Amino acid sequence: MEILVKAAQLILSLSILVMVHELGHFFFARLFKTRVEKFYLFFNPWFSLFKKKIGDTEWGIGWLPLGGYVKISGMIDESMDKEQMKLPAQPHEFRSKSTWQRLLIMLGGIIVNVVFAFVVYSMILFAWGEQYLPTSEAKYGIMVDSTGTKMGLLNGDKILSVDGKYVENFRKIGHDILVNEAKTIEVERNGEKTTVTIPDGIRSELIKSPGFIEVRIPFVILDFAKESIGKDAGLKAGDKVVAFNHAPIQFYDEVRTNLRLAKNKDVVITVLRGADSVDVNVKVPETALLGIAVDTDMEKYFKLKKLEYGFFESFPAGFNKTFSMLDSYIKQFKLLFSKETKAYESLGGFIKIGSFFPGVWDWYSFWTMTAFLSIILAFMNLLPIPALDGGHVLFLLYEIITRRKPNEKFMEYAQIGGMIIIFALLLFANGNDIIGLFR
Repeated sequence: MEILVKAAQLILSLSILVMVHELGHFFFARLFKTRVEKFYLFFNPWFSLFKKKIGDTEWGIGWLPLGGYVKISGMIDESMDKEQMKLPAQPHEFRSKSTWQRLLIMLGGIIVNVVFAFVVYSMILFAWGEQYLPTSEAKYGIMVDSTGTKMGLLNGDKILSVDGKYVENFRKIGHDILVNEAKTIEVERNGEKTTVTIPDGIRSELIKSPGFIEVRIPFVILDFAKESIGKDAGLKAGDKVVAFNHAPIQFYDEVRTNLRLAKNKDVVITVLRGADSVDVNVKVPETALLGIAVDTDMEKYFKLKKLEYGFFESFPAGFNKTFSMLDSYIKQFKLLFSKETKAYESLGGFIKIGSFFPGVWDWYSFWTMTAFLSIILAFMNLLPIPALDGGHVLFLLYEIITRRKPNEKFMEYAQIGGMIIIFALLLFANGNDIIGLFR
């Protein structure tokens, strides 16, 4: 069921974004009295699921859910309609319009995607506000995985600054370390300030380990798996672990470490149950898992910061959010071409994108993810690859500078080459997803 919910959110999100993007092209085309012959959600090779002609435009839904398109009259696009291009140019065709009009038509989808993200972020902030854990409120410090430890951090460290700058939102610490290519982290360790120098060459490992830094929380039992060794041993929901084999501990990372060291052994876990201290004897299995779900509700442990916005206040905040996310994505995109990070190995397709949606339907998460995908779609379409909007923009800029149009035969070959590149990237990204399922 969880997979179906994720898939439904992904399909709905992409459908909205495709419609928004193509409406951008459609709007500017009609603004300049350019005929739009087709407007399709999803691609329709050989047949369509639905189609209806209204005026000069055929509106339809294809069966191949890999995007969508508008077919603009008099333009070399993915339809590769060479016969039309052999005829004399008509006033309603794309090729008859001025250069700046054609440029706006091609940028229309990108512009509307950014505007859409801005509106969605603004409405999210208006409806839900913004809540986060201030770094200064992470009173128990951090917990790190093996990659974080290799970087030089320890469980319990309190982050003071990254490259000399205080990071207000705790969740942005990992982002700033990786994306902003931080060199140093200042921490408070055992009451003293210590500077951790980030080793060269570790960023490729950080990309593969997104949870290398997490906020440290107490080990409080929330629930149990259907078959739970912990529950069978006598542990109960609400129990807070305070000792392991009578040695005081209380944090999630401490319990996890002690369980791994005690595989196939009998141990005593001491919990605080109400006002009582209770000892529970447990046989730790080979997996070191007790079938326990830990309570991760941050509001129970920390004082979170909540920002609320009025209707008009939400728009400047939404503007800042939009371009902050765009800046972040551009920096992440650059990592794909870094020899140090090898981020291309982590490039994913539809399965990976779908995994970012929650397993239960949540409108806040849905719209937050949709707004971010709109930014990604805008940026990716601006890349100067023939067959993408950015490729057409590149040729139009060439025309503006040289005052002559590129040869139509060259444009045809460029379009074919661009489509091959795009399909190769799709195969690579989704191939990574499939390989990842078997790892």
